Amino acid sequence: MISASNISLQYGKRVLFDEVNVNFTPGNCYGIIGANGAGKSTFMKILSGEIDPTKGRVNILPGMRMSVLKQNHFEYNEFTVLDTVLMGNKRLYQIMKEKDAIYAKENFSDADGIKASELEGEFAEMNGWNADSEAAEMLTNLGVLPASHGKLVKELSGKEKVKTLLAQALFGNPDILMLDEPTNDLDVETITWLENFLADFQNTVIVISHDRHFLDAVCTNICDIDYSKLSTYTGNYSFWYHMSQLQLKQRSDQNKKIEDKRAELQDFVRRFSANASKSSQATSRKKLLEKLTVDEIPASTRKYPGIIFKQEREAGDQILLVENLSKKSKDGDVIFKDVNININKGDKIAFISRNQLAVSTLFNILAGEEVQDGGKFTFGTTIYKAHLPNENAHFFQSDLNLIDWLRQFSKDKDETYIRGFLGKMLFSGEEVMKKCNVLSGGEKVRCMTSRMMLLNPNLLILDEPTNHLDLESIIAYNDALKDYTGVILFTSHDHEMVQTVANRIIEIGPKGILDKTCTYDEYLANANLKEQRKKLYN
Repeated sequence: MISASNISLQYGKRVLFDEVNVNFTPGNCYGIIGANGAGKSTFMKILSGEIDPTKGRVNILPGMRMSVLKQNHFEYNEFTVLDTVLMGNKRLYQIMKEKDAIYAKENFSDADGIKASELEGEFAEMNGWNADSEAAEMLTNLGVLPASHGKLVKELSGKEKVKTLLAQALFGNPDILMLDEPTNDLDVETITWLENFLADFQNTVIVISHDRHFLDAVCTNICDIDYSKLSTYTGNYSFWYHMSQLQLKQRSDQNKKIEDKRAELQDFVRRFSANASKSSQATSRKKLLEKLTVDEIPASTRKYPGIIFKQEREAGDQILLVENLSKKSKDGDVIFKDVNININKGDKIAFISRNQLAVSTLFNILAGEEVQDGGKFTFGTTIYKAHLPNENAHFFQSDLNLIDWLRQFSKDKDETYIRGFLGKMLFSGEEVMKKCNVLSGGEKVRCMTSRMMLLNPNLLILDEPTNHLDLESIIAYNDALKDYTGVILFTSHDHEMVQTVANRIIEIGPKGILDKTCTYDEYLANANLKEQRKKLYN
């Protein structure tokens, strides 16, 4: 078990945590949530010992091993992939190296023999003889193929490095596992494997993630950081969110009957508990959710942006026709070829690919920011599109304040009108005078979204719209896309968004596309499509 006792952290006058007390027990997975800047990652660093609190202490039962997902992708560049994973269990790796050094001695003494015998005993107790095979299996399950296990980490791609560091954190059954954004840069197959691994994991897991689907799949408890406090609730993210929303409704309208709201929550619990789960352990965990009560959760200080996309005019029947479109990289590699797509009225299409560059390139071509190598595309005459690119740095090179920056894209130049759109994205007061070239990643996405809202398009092209956003903004974006009546072409790593918005899935590979009218979960679960999907890449 790991616990935090009276943890306080203060930077100058800013109090990040005030007298936080929490216990993390084995067999549970705790999701840490909170608005951007609330201190989620900082609190995890306090738990891991990377940061010292102003007051209080962290207690870990003696003998327990903690494993933390490393964020430095260059730390292990000079080590092999397999050794990097083995380093996840520091003591085991140390024993392996000590043994090798002793056996490599030319003059092997009696003292060396005694030391080697002691090390061999400890090595066996730690199941060391299976360490290499277990580390290799872990890597393979995460998508790092055996041919790469002997390579140096610096020879891997960025995504392979992420998977190697994740394998390192998971290796050797740690007593306490800490994961900060573990699904970043992972493909859906790897995320699914990780969800199943954590659902069956018997020890303590503490995780930070902006992926709601992932939090729902793995968490038994939610730790909400708000008001400089940390409050723990039984259940996954959806339970916490629905309960918090119900509580907000109760507070906003005291005349409504509390029992009606309670019944609404209980119905939600019954429906969720009936869902099939991925493992027997996950099933037993869900029984804990029945203990929830509405009264546990206070109203939050969080703010949700007001994202509303309106159409200046409704699109006609002709939307977009893509014919034989092809594109190669600068190195001559095929990004995609012979892409033929007919976009229809009412389509909300999620584009997916193992190579995210393929989707971004297609979107940039359709937006007129790149030129295809072959083929053509034709928009209907009534189409007025807005594009949210994945790379937006070129929009923020000037030192304009946010009002003047957004005014560039508006027909109505009135300051009050412009402030209204910035205010919807939570830029208020003096914040609107901030220079656009000093914005954070999340602030840039919020500005770009303000820009799209004032354009009133009838076709949206969205490349990872939730990147850099907090959960509140992601939920607001998700709801906005569900309510939007125009056409949407989008790609997102947010499983929940893809599942609830898309009515059509298009997967792009270097050898073609797969185009299916269905939900995302139906697409992933369709056994008949698995071989077809492989052929897009092999």
